[in-house]
Amino acid sequence: MPLEIERKFLVIGDAWRALATGVTYRQGYLLAEKERTVRVRTMNNKGFLTIKGQSTGITRLEYEYEIPVAEAGELLDRLCRKPLIEKKRYTIPFQGFLWEVDEFFGDNNGLIVAEIELATEDQPFPKPDWVGREVSDDPRYFNARLCRHPFCRW
Repeated sequence: MPLEIERKFLVIGDAWRALATGVTYRQGYLLAEKERTVRVRTMNNKGFLTIKGQSTGITRLEYEYEIPVAEAGELLDRLCRKPLIEKKRYTIPFQGFLWEVDEFFGDNNGLIVAEIELATEDQPFPKPDWVGREVSDDPRYFNARLCRHPFCRW
């Protein structure tokens, strides 16, 4: 059973920018409920369909499938809830762990969040200096929520 165990943090300052180059993501939601989400995403000229279950703590089921990028673009443009999520993702290795920093644009411009995926909920991990307050339990920072309640309206 594929599980996603992820912790999410706000980012402090700009020191992380020198550590990686970003990849542009465009994503939207066909379904965004507490119990499940169905996401469409494009990145690096690839398309993906992702189904996620309800979070229990910081863990949830996650199934992801590659789909043709043209079909993903059509789903984003014609069927997904607006506004779409526009962001650049930076992948930064740090002391044996991989951090993903998402810099949001569009209606979520100004929001920068760092995520780390773990093997277990209680797995210890080192935090870089640019990692700030944890927001894993704050639903405002869930991408599916940012479609309905963008950062610019907080």
